[in-house]
Order: sequence, then C-alpha cells, then structure tokens
Amino acid sequence: MSKGYLVANIRVTDQDRFQEFSGMAGPAIKKYGGRVLARGPVADRLEGDVSGIVMMIEFESKEAANTFYHSEEYQAAKAVREECSDTDLMIAEGVSD
Repeated sequence: MSKGYLVANIRVTDQDRFQEFSGMAGPAIKKYGGRVLARGPVADRLEGDVSGIVMMIEFESKEAANTFYHSEEYQAAKAVREECSDTDLMIAEGVSD
C-alpha cells in the first residue's frame, strides 16, 4: 500500500495562537501515526510566490491521512489554525515502487 502525505503551506498571522494550534496538532499527528518529514519557513522557493511555513507529514496510507484530517482532535486544532493563519493544504497518495 502506498503512503499518504499531508502537505501544507501555512501563512501565520498570529504567532501566539499558532503555538496553541501546534500544541494541539502535534499529539493528534502522533496518535494517527503521522511522521513529520519536513517543517519550517526556510524553503527554497524556486517558482511561484507562496510564502509561509511548509509542512509535510507522512502517514501509512492516504486513507490514514484522511482519517487524521477528519478526526475530532485535528478538527479542533484546525479551528484554532483557521483563526491565526491562511493555509493551503492537500493530501496526496505516494508512489509505489
């Protein structure tokens, strides 16, 4: 089965509230088997003009990533995130070897 990847670009507008979101999202990521592969504001932006924090989280499958995203725990964190940032977020299926 192919892995699932949650990829987000987050433009933070309130750093204090974003720290609250991070404190809520981290345990939910772990609970649903996610593993953060990349995180941070320092990405080499080679095309386009999107800025912000880049995040990539790996899950055992696309279905597992969707289960995490729609979980009660993450939806509560998402509500906080929506108050303190603008976000582009997608879930993609990995490529099998």
